[in-house]
Amino acid sequence: MSISYGFILILIGCCLVTAIPRMLPFLVMRNMRISEPVLKWLSYIPLCIFSALVIESFISNSVQGFQVHWLELLAVIGTLIISLLTRSLLWTVILGVVMMALLRLIF
Repeated sequence: MSISYGFILILIGCCLVTAIPRMLPFLVMRNMRISEPVLKWLSYIPLCIFSALVIESFISNSVQGFQVHWLELLAVIGTLIISLLTRSLLWTVILGVVMMALLRLIF
């Protein structure tokens, strides 16, 4: 199997397009001081992204409007209760996966 010159250029281009947006903010911000309100605001970003990913798993937008996936919603609610009771990430993940598997098996 031979690798063409065009493939190598596309591969290098894909590497650059992936690496530059990840490294550029660190290079720009490494010598800058960020104010306390901005740091507090930035601390909410992981929670917002995680919430968006979780909500996207059980609510979708279709032609008829928003559609709720009830099995996934039930698993999310159960997993949330487990996380509040155990306060353990390991047990939350394990029991959440088991709960979703059982719900899919039953329904």
